[in-house]
Amino acid sequence: MLSTTAQQVVEQLLRGQFICRTTNEEGWRLLKSPAGREKVEDFLGQLNRTLAQVGTGNDGDVFFCGYRALNESERRVISQQFKDICHALTPMVEWLVLVQEATAQDAPLTEGAAVRLGELQTIVEDTPAFREKLAKISHFRFFNSTSTQVDGQIKQVFKRLVDEGYLIRPNPDKQIYIATGKLDYLYEVIRFIDETEGLNLEAQAETASQASLL
Repeated sequence: MLSTTAQQVVEQLLRGQFICRTTNEEGWRLLKSPAGREKVEDFLGQLNRTLAQVGTGNDGDVFFCGYRALNESERRVISQQFKDICHALTPMVEWLVLVQEATAQDAPLTEGAAVRLGELQTIVEDTPAFREKLAKISHFRFFNSTSTQVDGQIKQVFKRLVDEGYLIRPNPDKQIYIATGKLDYLYEVIRFIDETEGLNLEAQAETASQASLL
């Protein structure tokens, strides 16, 4: 018999959601415990599902649901999920780079990091290059903004990121957003594609970063 927390975790996993400390700390702690993880795994096993995770370290694990065995129907589902992620890759990567550059951070957003919409908007409005980048990003089909103004563009981008599970907004009265573990999963997908296709993205990014400093 699953506990109430375990039942909620299973429901979230089966809906394709990612469990991390930011999105569901109680569920995350359950999955971090061997006993809790075993109970959830046993239940998922009855449905040909399994518990998967990305990230390392005590606080860095992100849990999601995978398949134990792949039949034709499962392959179709996974193929569609992968296509959806790939569809989001370019707009997501460009947005992450914009945020990193605008906030002068040494590394891209990861689970638990805060993004303040108002502060980011002010920086973008004051910097022509950032305004141009935001306009391009917001008009990708993934974000689907039709606005010609920074305010409308950035709010549509953040709305989509919340809808897609990359950000949460803990307090609806404040424009403070928190990155979720789905971003960490996105980075794993990027690394997988990089290694599989031999794109050497990390080296290219480092070269581009060094060039920008010259």
